[in-house]
Amino acid sequence: MIARDATHLLVTGGAGFIGSALVRLLLAHPETTRVTVLDKFTYAGRRDHLPDDSRLSLIPGDIANRELVEQILAGGEITGVLNLAAESHVDRSIDRPADFVASNITGASTLLEACRTALIPLLQCSTDEVYGSIEAPGLFTEDSPIRPSSPYSASKAAADLLCLAAHHTYGQDLVITRGSNNYGPRQHPEKFIPRMVACALAGEPLPVYGSGLQVRDWIHVDDHAAGILAAYLNGHSGRVYNLGANCERTNLEMVREILAHLELPAAQVAHVNDRPGHDLRYAVDATRARAELSWEPRRDFATAFPETLRQLAAEHEKGAS
Repeated sequence: MIARDATHLLVTGGAGFIGSALVRLLLAHPETTRVTVLDKFTYAGRRDHLPDDSRLSLIPGDIANRELVEQILAGGEITGVLNLAAESHVDRSIDRPADFVASNITGASTLLEACRTALIPLLQCSTDEVYGSIEAPGLFTEDSPIRPSSPYSASKAAADLLCLAAHHTYGQDLVITRGSNNYGPRQHPEKFIPRMVACALAGEPLPVYGSGLQVRDWIHVDDHAAGILAAYLNGHSGRVYNLGANCERTNLEMVREILAHLELPAAQVAHVNDRPGHDLRYAVDATRARAELSWEPRRDFATAFPETLRQLAAEHEKGAS
């Protein structure tokens, strides 16, 4: 186990959903004196996701820009890099896979090589989707084969393999995390939960792919961010850590819970043609993270999910006014 320096961390993709939660956590961490965010500030990254804090610096840019990345790391101030920059929406990956190759593979490779040259530790934030689908009651461990099913998950799997190869070949100090589905504040409106809330409040049908029986393990974004930080600080170099909350729900159950919380009729559910290559069930075993990182999810779904729905409803009302 390596104790890594968190004094001045570079968070790529830090203006996104998970990235902004991580930045907020870092600014509250006693060892962190500065945080630098590198973000393209496209559709998913927004400045207002981040707090106003004199210790926070923002750099607009792309992790695939080798010259920019090397310039940021060359100053000797950055003590670690947390890579959360990625294209992440599966439907977008089906329509425009080249965008996912550029950000998730080429960008990750550029960052990986720059960190190796500068001797700076790297955390690669990945996803449980790299494993593909698994039948109940099975759980994926970090040693399970990866069988990605979409251009998105394939691009993340490729980045994972590049990282593992760099550790094996060069002894590069890096850690990979694979998180399950996230919920919480500041999530992009095209994602599952915000989209369903927006449709419900607008009186529109809630489009559910296929039967809606696809199962996901849901974790609050703050718990995920805490797991990422714990893996960076204390994770064994070259290891993968699954981050999940053992909170499985079908998509149909989630939609019905959203409607019930908003006191809207279940008749708003509309089943639509299923997404191509749609995985039926994601479920990971996070035993390693709990044992080696002293991490565990703290947000209870029964209270945190309604809180999230209230936040999304307030955001929708603000946007509609």
